Amino acid sequence: MHPIKPLVLACALAAGAPVMAAAPNPLSVHVLDLQSGQPTAGIRVRLEQRAGEQWRELAAGVTNGEGRIPALYPEGKPVASGEYRIVFETGEHYARRGQPSFFPRIPVEFTMDAATTHYHVPLLLSPFGYSTYRGN
Repeated sequence: MHPIKPLVLACALAAGAPVMAAAPNPLSVHVLDLQSGQPTAGIRVRLEQRAGEQWRELAAGVTNGEGRIPALYPEGKPVASGEYRIVFETGEHYARRGQPSFFPRIPVEFTMDAATTHYHVPLLLSPFGYSTYRGN
């Protein structure tokens, strides 16, 4: 065998490696402060899935310096179609700032379809109101 052929084969195999990379996490969140227009770091967030009449916690995290949790869905767990809830613990955030707020926590219920690749749930937050939507 000519020495160049193993090298070509090795390069061809290596080029296919990115195709086998893990899929990105199907769920991310982002919290923005409407008063300052800045990301809101340090918000505790829980992901729950409906199981009959109850909610079962799947994962939890804390927003980073950009106000994000880029991968909230449990790693390695396939997405099951169904009802989910993200609970943002916003009262703790305002208590740390010594600022009154109306909502101690904000639950956001939504449905996920196993066929959809990514869900992004932004929360636009102020002490006495909030807004959310399905982002991308």
